[in-house]
Amino acid sequence: MPCRATLISRTHIHMALFDVLSVGDTATDVFIRLSDTHIRIWEDGHGHWMDLPFGGKVPFEYAVTVDAGGNAANAAVGFSRLGLSTALAAHVGNDEIGRTMQASLEYEGVATHLMRFDPAQPSNRNFVLWFGQDRTILVRHELFDYHWPDLSPREIPRWLYLSSVGSDAPEYYGQIERWLDSEPSVRFAFQPGTFQIAMGTEAMEGLYRRAEVLICNREEAVEIGGGDHGQLSEILQSLHRLGPKTVVVTDGPEGAYASDGSQRYRVPAYPDPFPPKERTGAGDAFASALIAALVKGLPLSEALAWAPVNAMSVVQEVGSQTGLLSETDLRKYLKRAPEAYAVETW
Repeated sequence: MPCRATLISRTHIHMALFDVLSVGDTATDVFIRLSDTHIRIWEDGHGHWMDLPFGGKVPFEYAVTVDAGGNAANAAVGFSRLGLSTALAAHVGNDEIGRTMQASLEYEGVATHLMRFDPAQPSNRNFVLWFGQDRTILVRHELFDYHWPDLSPREIPRWLYLSSVGSDAPEYYGQIERWLDSEPSVRFAFQPGTFQIAMGTEAMEGLYRRAEVLICNREEAVEIGGGDHGQLSEILQSLHRLGPKTVVVTDGPEGAYASDGSQRYRVPAYPDPFPPKERTGAGDAFASALIAALVKGLPLSEALAWAPVNAMSVVQEVGSQTGLLSETDLRKYLKRAPEAYAVETW
C-alpha cells in the first residue's frame, strides 16, 4: 500500500505517549448504491421503510468498500487526520479482512499493535444499503474473546475514547473500568453504541460515572438517561446525574447541545455546500472533532464549533472516512462560516 506523508513510523508509534486510544469494534463496510428500480420507500407511524422484491434480482449502481469502518475506527482515523497520535484497541478475525483492516488503519497513521487477531472468529463485515441520502445498515458483531491489553507506561494515553463493541462484552467493560480507576490521569470520552445502551445504565454505571465527556444523539440520550424527548434541559440533567462532567447531545439538522454542568451551549448544523451524498459516519466525525479540540486544549464552546464542520464534510462523500478533515481544512471552513453559524449559550 502506498505511503502517505502523514504516516507515522511504527517505531515512533511504539515510543510515543498516545493522545487518544480509541477502543471498540471495527468492520469492513460495503456500501451498495441502490438504483430506484424496484425500490419503494414509505413511512407509517412507526418509522421509514424500504421495500425490495423478494426472490428476485435487484440491480444496483455500484459498490464502495471502507476497509476499516465502525465507530471506534472512524474516530481513530478522525483523530489522526486532525494531527493527534492515536491507536486503536480492537478485536478482529485472524483472516484476510482483519489484515486488510490493519493495513488500512496504518495507512491513516493509526497504531495497530493493540489489535487482537482472534483465530476462532471471522472479522466483522457490514453491508450498507444506500438509497438517496440515507441508508440501512446490515450489521453483525462477531463474539470475540474480548480482553483489555496490558499497556506499558509509554502506551498510557492522555484520553481513552470508547464506542461500540459487540453484544457479549460485560467482562471487558469491567476490565476497562478497573483500568480507568487505576489510571486517574486518563481522561475518558464515551460515545456508547447500540449494545452498550441496550445493556442499561445500571450495567454500565461505572463507565458513565467515570466519563469526562459523554456523546450521544437525542434519541439515545432519552434511552440512556430518561426524560421527555421534547425537554432538552431535562435530558441534559438526566445525563449529568449519571456522572459525566460534560454531556453532548446531537440533534441532526437541528444542530447539537452541550453542558459542562454550569454552562450550556448550542450550535447549529454547519450548512451543507451541496446535498449530502450519504450520512454514514457523521456522528463519529462529530465526536472525533469535538474530542480532538478538547485534547488540543480548546474550551468546550470552541470544540462544539469544530464538530459539525467535520460531520458536514463526511456526508459530502461516500463512506465514513473519506471526508474527515485535517485541522487546517477544518479551520478554513470555520473562517468562511456564515454569520449564523455560531455557538450560543442558553
